[in-house]
Amino acid sequence: MRKKITPFALLIMAIFQLNAQEVTQKLDSVTLTGTRIDLPFKENSRTINIITSDAIKKSATVNLADLLQQVAGVDIRRRGTGGSQADLYIRGGGFDQTLLLIDGIKMDDAQTGHHTMNAALPLEVIERIEIIKGPAARVFGQNAFNGAINIVTKKNLKNSTSVNVETGSFGQLNGNVTAGVDLENSSHIVHVGRVTSEGYRINTDYDNANYYLKSTFNKNAQAIEMTATFLERKFGAENFYTTNPTFNEYEETQNSLIAFGTTFRTSTLKIQPRVYWRRNQDMFLLRRDDPNFFRNFHISDKIGAEANASYSSELGITGFGVDLSKIYLRSNNLGNRNRFMTNVFLEHRFSLFNNRLDITPGVALTYFSDFKFHAFPGLDVGYDITNNFKVYGNIGYTYRVPTYTDLYYNDPVTSGNENLEPEEAFAQELGLKYVSQKLTASIAVFNRDADNLIDYVRTSVTEDVFTAQNITEVNTKGLEFDAAYNFNISNYKQTLAFGYSYLDDNISDQNEELSRYSLNTLKHQYITRLSTQLFKNVSQNIIYKYAERTTGQTYNVWDASVAIRFSQAEFTITASNIFDADYIESGFTPMPPSNVLFGLRYTFK
Repeated sequence: MRKKITPFALLIMAIFQLNAQEVTQKLDSVTLTGTRIDLPFKENSRTINIITSDAIKKSATVNLADLLQQVAGVDIRRRGTGGSQADLYIRGGGFDQTLLLIDGIKMDDAQTGHHTMNAALPLEVIERIEIIKGPAARVFGQNAFNGAINIVTKKNLKNSTSVNVETGSFGQLNGNVTAGVDLENSSHIVHVGRVTSEGYRINTDYDNANYYLKSTFNKNAQAIEMTATFLERKFGAENFYTTNPTFNEYEETQNSLIAFGTTFRTSTLKIQPRVYWRRNQDMFLLRRDDPNFFRNFHISDKIGAEANASYSSELGITGFGVDLSKIYLRSNNLGNRNRFMTNVFLEHRFSLFNNRLDITPGVALTYFSDFKFHAFPGLDVGYDITNNFKVYGNIGYTYRVPTYTDLYYNDPVTSGNENLEPEEAFAQELGLKYVSQKLTASIAVFNRDADNLIDYVRTSVTEDVFTAQNITEVNTKGLEFDAAYNFNISNYKQTLAFGYSYLDDNISDQNEELSRYSLNTLKHQYITRLSTQLFKNVSQNIIYKYAERTTGQTYNVWDASVAIRFSQAEFTITASNIFDADYIESGFTPMPPSNVLFGLRYTFK
């Protein structure tokens, strides 16, 4: 069953929504921290979305994958519920081409981009999310081909403990505890959670665990910050990768991070050194009850040290940094591999004409022990037409080195290619944005010319094996629009947000019969969220998502939630896919039918 929406209905919704939107946090007070040059949101000359902690509360979602689906231009392709398996895309492209960061720490995985969302933190510990769209290699390096998402975690919860229990459809039973301890010379945030379900169809059960610790030591002098995470996923993967009815796929992943960092600051110089260790473990069975039939097991480690700095002078702000890391992979399919990486970043922001014009050229220089040297320059330009209205543009080169799966994976129908070259692209963007206390709006058009994209091809229609090759060129054009407006009813703030994105992909010289590369991007994407509060202790949220994919599939999905607060307690009802839409986001896996989740949260202070 496919439900469709008419252009007239879209127009009516847009007209209605332009009358209302709450900016839950003044965006001009948000300073972006994922880059070397810290800038207020409205001064940045790139397309950036901010999801604040208030917006997270009003999102009617329970995990990061579902939350990011509410941002136009971001495509989260899920295989089921609970965030067990989801792939992250920005402005089309592939799941290997978007970088996820936690407090600026790069969480890329050399085995495959399928593991990107394994690092997704629970919403309870997230302060805000910074979504940087467009080429970001100049700022972040490898894997920021189409964009990057930086999760900024909470700094302090004072002395409090929050307990949350949820239950609902498909045998869902979830529970977590989040506690904050604020001591004289240190502070700590601890989160422990477990998310389980019997599954909404055969072999889609899951059992996921989340452990998180953030500590600040010596905070009265030279503060040292420690972050530690351990995220485990165990889930049935029915039809995640095949359509064979005799297979009952199963997967287990473990993702962990430990990092230490500090900040040295003077009136003109800021230096932030950090060391970190990221680890991912992946075990996949083609037949859940027969491990000997086909089993892949991979462990990847990334050990890194980086230092980012900014220096302010009469000529502007200079941002610079260096990132050194070593990658190790142990795999029964991909072999034992290692790679040394060095990234050097340099950019400078010039401010002219009483700070109305900003020009930021920059370059990233990279070295890979197996792909040698590469340089990726870029330029951002912005002009403040008024204090609230800005026009901006940026151009830049971006890249992605092949994953070890691209290079070495092997099964009866797939073959990697160790002679692959990095993917590269040249991207351009032009945009307008308006930021004030009552209204925020932005529109951007962009173009990306990508070369050496990795495709899996076969020599003839009678050949069974698809081999990775650098043959595909793709031109991508697109448009994105977001708007938000603030209004009150009975002295209570109301929120109505919406966004639209359009993508047009053109693959050059592709023989579809010989190629496995199939674009499944969101050609049209429309999202709206209405958050209302008419009474002191009751709030409601309604989210509508419309999608038209390049495969021709269209679908409409409605979600909603209600929150009722009683002093230190909060009761929630979250309903997903209310009208029971029948649709697929990725591969062969149908998404869950309508379902509901009941929650109770109590906070001890």
